[in-house]
Amino acid sequence: MLKDFTIASINDSIYLIGGRICRKGNANSAIEVQVQATVMRYTIGTDQWSVCAPLSHPRYNFACAVLNNKIYVAGGQYELASAKCTSSVEMYDPSDDKWTQLPNMRRLRYKCVGVAWQGKVYVVGGFVQGCNAGCLLGYVDRCSAEVYDDDGQWDLVPGMWKLDVPPNQIVNVDGRLFSSGDCLNTWKGHVELYDGNINLWNVLEGSQLNNFMTNVPESDRQLMQRLYVTMAPIGTYLYFLAGYKDTTSSRTILMVHRFDTAAKKEGWTSFAPCLGEEGEQQLCAHCCVAPNLA
Repeated sequence: MLKDFTIASINDSIYLIGGRICRKGNANSAIEVQVQATVMRYTIGTDQWSVCAPLSHPRYNFACAVLNNKIYVAGGQYELASAKCTSSVEMYDPSDDKWTQLPNMRRLRYKCVGVAWQGKVYVVGGFVQGCNAGCLLGYVDRCSAEVYDDDGQWDLVPGMWKLDVPPNQIVNVDGRLFSSGDCLNTWKGHVELYDGNINLWNVLEGSQLNNFMTNVPESDRQLMQRLYVTMAPIGTYLYFLAGYKDTTSSRTILMVHRFDTAAKKEGWTSFAPCLGEEGEQQLCAHCCVAPNLA
């Protein structure tokens, strides 16, 4: 199985990038096998997979963002069973199937998040190599972001992510940044909106939703284990896909909820759950939106 990869979309293509290969061990454990530099492209119109030029540096747990039809990857880990990370950055141009090395970030980061905002690429948060957990500098770095400026250099943005735990996802909706969790708790019960004027994340009014299992009978909820939550923006909406496993069987359930970021109140819409087939399955924890397919 492939873990800790990223996916990105450009026009009618979805790119699956990097990650680490694992095989199933005993019980619920996974045995790490290899760090990947592989890049795969899925073309929606033809329903075909193809192999793209590989990353210059194999990596996992890295940031990824798309800007001006180019894919940027930054940071991440490059060794199995190690906290060693990198500050290296690459840019992929699908028009010539080529990765270009860019200047390194100012910090070595992994589990950082990438987002395109205000015409620039931001890499937010992450664990930073070089300081222990009690190091003040390490805390400041983990709470920072880096932005790729017009001069082709990385500028540090202190305090853009206030938590000591890296974000899970940050998405751009009409020029506004939204987050809903971190890498330890992928859903915190609400959506947060970034205020760049004061460098703060604020809870978005009306976004509170304590449980994604509102359409599941109360008696069944205690039997369900949440495996992932992932978020995708479409228009003014944030779509949340949550995967659950029935602890008494091998059945899986996919829950889909939609939040309207433009709504003044009652912004949530819940859809009927999708029941998976019996049998062992691997549930995907990534999603992306392919634009302009209408």
